[in-house]
Amino acid sequence: MQKASKKDNWAAYLMLTPFFVFFLLFVIYPAFQNVFFSFTNYNLDTAKWVGLKNFLRLTEDVTFHKAFKNTCVYACVSVFALTFLGFLAAALLNKGIRGAKWLRLLLIFPYATSMAAVSMIWLMMYDPNNGLINKALHFIGMRGRDWLFDPSLALGCLIFVNIWKNIGYCMLIYLAGINSIPEELYEAATVDGAGEATRLFKITLPLVKPVAFFVLVTTMVDAFKTFEQVQIMTRGDPLYATTTIVHQIYVYGFNEFRMGYASSMAVVLLLIVMLLTFINFRLNRAGESEVG
Repeated sequence: MQKASKKDNWAAYLMLTPFFVFFLLFVIYPAFQNVFFSFTNYNLDTAKWVGLKNFLRLTEDVTFHKAFKNTCVYACVSVFALTFLGFLAAALLNKGIRGAKWLRLLLIFPYATSMAAVSMIWLMMYDPNNGLINKALHFIGMRGRDWLFDPSLALGCLIFVNIWKNIGYCMLIYLAGINSIPEELYEAATVDGAGEATRLFKITLPLVKPVAFFVLVTTMVDAFKTFEQVQIMTRGDPLYATTTIVHQIYVYGFNEFRMGYASSMAVVLLLIVMLLTFINFRLNRAGESEVG
């Protein structure tokens, strides 16, 4: 039995080897190389060591400060909206209401579409002259808006598109968690006289907390690394109202070829995501210990 177990282990390691090689070559190595370049003035030609100069420059870079603020607002609003609305949609569509299957399909369809395609669709929708949204507003007698050209509206428009695209994903994750809850718990609660709202908040919500934590972390990471949507729809304009950290990394790295400076931004972004993930894990464990 021990020999057979060792053979199975070696077979498993051999099958996992291509993944580990790929992970080391295209994830771990580039990550360490990026950290090294963040301490240099690398410009695709030379890489002179400059120490903390790039990071000190970030503290004085007004554009980066704007990108940092936009990224935080984008992430906070998107994450909390997706976490709440995803659960609400899953709770409603899990009741077997008429047309629930078609509603699920409508919600999941945007998620199955690439962000580039979604961005192009909404770019046309937001067009101030021929966009469907402004045409609908004109039809009901309201004034159209310069959605992506107004600094006070542009970021909100991008956030809405992100929520619209990803709510189906969150709904599916929540549905999987809700369907894993034993039906006996709901039957017992019904016998005890618990209503629909009581069962939702006393049974469903507490038992899907691990699922909510997973949705929170994955949507947070996705929100902090948003790029395609910004690049396609606004290119960071108007007046840097929609630029994000990843967009600034692209601008400095591939437009201005200041790879060292762009690498320092990437390191800062990595540290932010790691810190927020760590905080979420700590809060989740603290909640589990209190329940326990």
